[in-house]
Amino acid sequence: MPHLETDPAPILESDEKMTDPVAHEDVESNNEKITPDALTTGSVYANQGTQEERSLIFKQDLRIIPLCSFIYLLCYLDRSNIGNAKVLNQEDGDDLLTETNMTNFQFTIALMVFLIAYALFEVPSNYMLKRLKPSNWIAFLMLSWGAITMGLGGVQNFGSVTAVRFLLGVFEAGLFPGLVYYLTFWYRTEERSIRVALVLASATLAGAFGGAIAYGVGHMNGTSGLSAWRWLFILEGLPSLLSAVAVFFLLPDYPETAGWLSSADKQLASDRLRLEGSHGHSSHMTWADAKATLLDLRLYAHYIIYFGISTPFSSLSLFTPTITAGLGYSGLQAQLMTVPPYAVSYVVTILVSWSADHFNARALHSATFATIGAIGFLASAVLPPTSYAARYGCLIVAASGSFSCIPPLLGWLSSNLFSTAAVGLAIAMNISFGAPGQIVGVWIYKAEEKADGYPTGHWTNCALLFFVAVGCVGLLVYYRVSNGRLRRTGGDRFYKY
Repeated sequence: MPHLETDPAPILESDEKMTDPVAHEDVESNNEKITPDALTTGSVYANQGTQEERSLIFKQDLRIIPLCSFIYLLCYLDRSNIGNAKVLNQEDGDDLLTETNMTNFQFTIALMVFLIAYALFEVPSNYMLKRLKPSNWIAFLMLSWGAITMGLGGVQNFGSVTAVRFLLGVFEAGLFPGLVYYLTFWYRTEERSIRVALVLASATLAGAFGGAIAYGVGHMNGTSGLSAWRWLFILEGLPSLLSAVAVFFLLPDYPETAGWLSSADKQLASDRLRLEGSHGHSSHMTWADAKATLLDLRLYAHYIIYFGISTPFSSLSLFTPTITAGLGYSGLQAQLMTVPPYAVSYVVTILVSWSADHFNARALHSATFATIGAIGFLASAVLPPTSYAARYGCLIVAASGSFSCIPPLLGWLSSNLFSTAAVGLAIAMNISFGAPGQIVGVWIYKAEEKADGYPTGHWTNCALLFFVAVGCVGLLVYYRVSNGRLRRTGGDRFYKY
């Protein structure tokens, strides 16, 4: 990927020079306006790239990234294991649908209800994360969704499955947008994509582990009188419940309150995030902050693009076991064959996100790999249904492209948010716009199309990924044109690509 020339970090001079309505706002930290002198003579840029800063980032990475990745792995495992439960021991009639007397249509309704709750509670949850501190709120969410996942092991009918899945959506809703928001308290713009990728990529690990775990748990069918799918929910919910206690004590809230950082480290962390980060000591979001964010129309272009990627993400998350079962694999082997697509996606996602940060070219990376994912789905749709090996390879390509374009999209959004007070709202809005896309994803892989190779699902995902690619390029062009106008009119802040 060629190096993309980007705009240097802007120097604020005066509000009067800022003619673009998006750029026309004061940059504040705890309600204190940042002056030109603070930007030019302070340590915000002076410490960039120093040994002290690299050491600080390394300390933060060791304490934050593995723990956040582990938390999201557990969350994703608990939300997607229903896809494994659907086909687990299906040939023996001991699967989820048979024992609860659910139809495929009712199963889809249960999946959709989860996503409705997910969309409704993301914004309130991000507000609570700042209000109650990240460690308190995330630990509470983990405890709740862990217990609810275990409760799925006791459901008996469509009504109970749907009710429990709704509650699961309520408590899982805030985690991913919360983690993305949380990282803005610790990392600068150009540092976030790779770290968001490491967190998000744990979803692909969860997919791989989920298939392997389901394969093992499948052999527990009938143990203590419980079917294997019930054991799957119980055993995968328990780690989240128990880990909540550790997260409460181990997850650091903000740099300024981290006891494991020295005073010099805390000062450096505060300086380097003065313009490009959120702040634990800052005031809570006001209605003026929320209104400015809600009325910033260009952000809706980001949200709509994220809607496009959410359908492939959702459908792969929930239906990869079903898709592999339609590729000539059966029984527990279908569970095991879900592992390679997720394993490859994990590696590709990390590499793409590192490259997007390194070349400061998030839009182009997202557009490129959305296109690659679209080609994977396109090939899956046009190949004969019996071309199992080729279509399995296409599934790997499609999954890799779909997952890997998401972290740069999130990094691109957060790098173009100019008010730290409303970062949490904008990120949650972005994920919430993805929820309708995820709802679409639960409907497109139709059980009656198994013999035909699920063409509706593949064509839909193909079209939406091409839409994502076109949207990224279109927004990139808009930002380039806007930056040119800002330079001509003396603007002080430029959009990033």
